[in-house]
Amino acid sequence: MKKVYVLLFILSAIALQFCTSSKKVVTKTKTKTQALTYAGNIKPLIQANCAPCHIAGQGNKKDYSNYANTKGDIDDILRRIQLNPADRGFMPFKHPKLSDSVIHVFQQWNAEGLAE
Repeated sequence: MKKVYVLLFILSAIALQFCTSSKKVVTKTKTKTQALTYAGNIKPLIQANCAPCHIAGQGNKKDYSNYANTKGDIDDILRRIQLNPADRGFMPFKHPKLSDSVIHVFQQWNAEGLAE
């Protein structure tokens, strides 16, 4: 009888060695990032950090509350938001420098192809 239990234990151990935890699958799913878009990611940042100057009807600078203008000027936008506050051309003018995480969103959006 002991031989039967030992044999069942060994077979169970062999069968279970190929099982994986579902926690690993959940972790992998959570770390996947969605592609950035102008409407979902960039426009809210512009409204929060570039108003009133670059919002239509509120300022007298180029309107970045629309996709075409922002896409067309992304290289200049990236250059200016990465300057130091003391540098000529720094944006946002008369405001603190944007956080690295906000700048990274603009950089990532540009790297991903500027999705609308």
